[in-house]
Amino acid sequence: MENNQRITPQKESEWDPEIRDLFQRMGYKNEDDLYNILKTLARHPKMFKRWLPFANHVLFKSTLSPRIREIIILRTGWLCRSEYEWTQHVRIGREEAGMEDTDFKALETGSGNPHWTREEDVVLRAVEELIPNKCISNEVWGELSEYFDHAQIIDIVAAVGNYTLVSMMLNTFHVELDGWLERYEGFSRH
Repeated sequence: MENNQRITPQKESEWDPEIRDLFQRMGYKNEDDLYNILKTLARHPKMFKRWLPFANHVLFKSTLSPRIREIIILRTGWLCRSEYEWTQHVRIGREEAGMEDTDFKALETGSGNPHWTREEDVVLRAVEELIPNKCISNEVWGELSEYFDHAQIIDIVAAVGNYTLVSMMLNTFHVELDGWLERYEGFSRH
């Protein structure tokens, strides 16, 4: 992504005491430890503080397995054409969900790819319906119900919703990739 940030990440010297305390409670020592998305959203402390508990649930406290969670997040990032989201979660998918290059390649095409199990394929179909339609069809709902209970289905919809929102912010604000992230060669903003 070009260097044309619309909202620049907030520097540590600009942090108000509330943001400084929040980042410290999150375990970050200084701005070098933080992701650009977090430093960007710190420019709106009230919204940032209210969004964080929901985002924390989706990423760390969901009822979904790490692999299913990352399949959802990555497919959402791909469909939203968010290079930042995709790149961050390729790394997380590798580290936390044991995902491999074949998984990421298959996520480019999504559902219907023979790479996926039936459970994974129906999750991908749910993502692919939610993004354009904002609703899961009866057919996909029925298939999801074979594998997931109601709390898990709520977490599926919540993950798609959260990462669609995050992708919209990343894309709109032109948040740059963090320096330690490796670009994914297959990603294209189309």
